[in-house]
Amino acid sequence: MGADPVTHVRNAWHVAAWSCDIAAEKPFAISILGEPVVIWRSASGAIRALEDRCIHRLAPLSLGRCEGENLRCLYHGLLFAPDGGLLEIPGQDLIPPKAGVRSYPVADRHDWIWVWMGDPALADEALIPPAVGTSDPDWILGYGQLDYAADARLICDNLLDFSHLPYVHAQSFQAGPEFAANPPKITPVERGVRVTRWLPADVGNWRNPHDVPVEVYQTYDFLVPGVLLMWSANYPEGTAARLGDAIPAMDDALSGLNFTSQAVTSTGPGTARYYFSWGPHCRHGDAAKRDGMMKMAGLAFAEDKTMIEAQQRVIAMTPDPKVMPTAHDRGVTLYNRLVEKLARHNPSELESAA
Repeated sequence: MGADPVTHVRNAWHVAAWSCDIAAEKPFAISILGEPVVIWRSASGAIRALEDRCIHRLAPLSLGRCEGENLRCLYHGLLFAPDGGLLEIPGQDLIPPKAGVRSYPVADRHDWIWVWMGDPALADEALIPPAVGTSDPDWILGYGQLDYAADARLICDNLLDFSHLPYVHAQSFQAGPEFAANPPKITPVERGVRVTRWLPADVGNWRNPHDVPVEVYQTYDFLVPGVLLMWSANYPEGTAARLGDAIPAMDDALSGLNFTSQAVTSTGPGTARYYFSWGPHCRHGDAAKRDGMMKMAGLAFAEDKTMIEAQQRVIAMTPDPKVMPTAHDRGVTLYNRLVEKLARHNPSELESAA
């Protein structure tokens, strides 16, 4: 962080857009890890992704025109195939044999567009995190996004340590200091960490709709390259003691069953885009409930953005920025070690930005 390089995993599926934002045969521009990428749906409906930089005079292909399966630069008319190969140069018969732009593996899954930024040979769609899409009929989800003037790693650190809730989110989530006094259980999972906590009745009741005490179960996986998948619900008092370390069944929830999918995408040095959806299960709420939750989320995420962008400015002004870990940083530490490990295993695919 700060003056030190910030490492990101390239061999991973990065969220590039909401599926609904990629219109048929209309190029869409996004920067991922500081690289310009153009995404479009071809005439056949296939999703495509290329380097957003024409090889002639470096004009953005996102200002180009879709032609069938191909994309034409509208500066001087060069035509590119879905694999990035150069097909045509107007007024010139000879096409240099190796001319073209980089293509990226791309997938449309869970109502997000995912782009693999590393070695194409390693692009396994089984590694796409199992988010819940906004069109999933079991959930009533709202969605949105925010652009940050801060590095993606700072946002990831924020999402891995919820002990800030009583302080940053005093006006939105309204969790008392008792929340931070009940640390979660942190366990490694494949390509990420899992964070789980039971909030006892005297802590979890700040949003209890029942006449009897309830316990709140909350769990999320935080997966490379920065995807949070979380659900929580209210359960009868005593459920935690009865189950021990077992995961409660969603069907046994008294109320409040909800899901949020969130993704942090590094757009470049010191900038990021944050995607989020949130809402109740169809048995535990309706569109009005969703809208109320999204209003709360809008307030809470604005609180995060204010704090994290201010943090980024302080780091930028600090010659040798150091952090002092606390007991709440176990998830942050495990995840960042995983990021460093995955980057080291693919040194040619390591992305560093000062």
